[in-house]
Amino acid sequence: MATIEPSIEGFTELEVFALGTTLLLEALLGLLLNAITMLSFYKIKELQTPSNLLVVSLAVSDSGICLNAFVAAFSSFLRYWPYGTEGCQTHGFQGFLASLASINACAAIAWDRYHLSCSRSRLQWKSTVIVLSIIWGFAAFWAAMPLLGWGEYDYEPLRTCCTLDYSKGDRKFVSFFIPVAVCEFVFPLFILATSYQSCANKFKKTGQTKFNTGLPFKILIICWGPYSLLCMYAAFENVTVLSPKLRMLPVVLAKTSPIANAFVYALGNPDYRGGIWSFLTGQKMEPIETDGKVK
Repeated sequence: MATIEPSIEGFTELEVFALGTTLLLEALLGLLLNAITMLSFYKIKELQTPSNLLVVSLAVSDSGICLNAFVAAFSSFLRYWPYGTEGCQTHGFQGFLASLASINACAAIAWDRYHLSCSRSRLQWKSTVIVLSIIWGFAAFWAAMPLLGWGEYDYEPLRTCCTLDYSKGDRKFVSFFIPVAVCEFVFPLFILATSYQSCANKFKKTGQTKFNTGLPFKILIICWGPYSLLCMYAAFENVTVLSPKLRMLPVVLAKTSPIANAFVYALGNPDYRGGIWSFLTGQKMEPIETDGKVK
């Protein structure tokens, strides 16, 4: 289990301050962008569709990642973890839950976009509730397991924030990490790859490109790929031979995902962007065209 108030080793004062500042900026910008996404959905009636509710779910989970980063930034400025063992477990659970729900939401949006673009079938409110239950239910299940003894939460290398403990690389970690990686990273990646490839093929045939089909997959790989590889390495090798600074880089990179997702799924969506503009300026939103019809 985690110990109370560990010291920071392997980092200079300047490096701790720089990492804390980076985490703080990621948290504040991510919270701002995702708050705008959620408030726009709440205020602008034209945005209130089942498909956009998936985007809002993504914004909620990404806001959770930002709050997790904010706590880590605050602790970094203090130079120690002030919340004790129970606080570490709570911080690890909350961050892992938000991260898994975020990845799941990206897969759900890809699945929805495939049906919108290729089968022209639209998500209904009842189906959306079921999808959201799956997104958060699976995330909650896996995030709760370390609290029940399968896996473990402990301090990150900076030792001012907590996450899934991969440093031991023991049988308990390996038995937990492999199914989590398959269910919560490999499978969502498969959904993204197949869904967006089908959309790309459809757009190529029709000559109408509705959105960038390659960007969501690349963003997920860039933001979460390094952290997944780090955990995978820890499952087979002694990860502590890597410097604490090197092991912190994937953590910092993963916490940029809320910013990237806001640009890809909200600001990068012409219809949703129109709703955000309407929310910020008070101007009437332009009618949304779907399949040649004005909504």
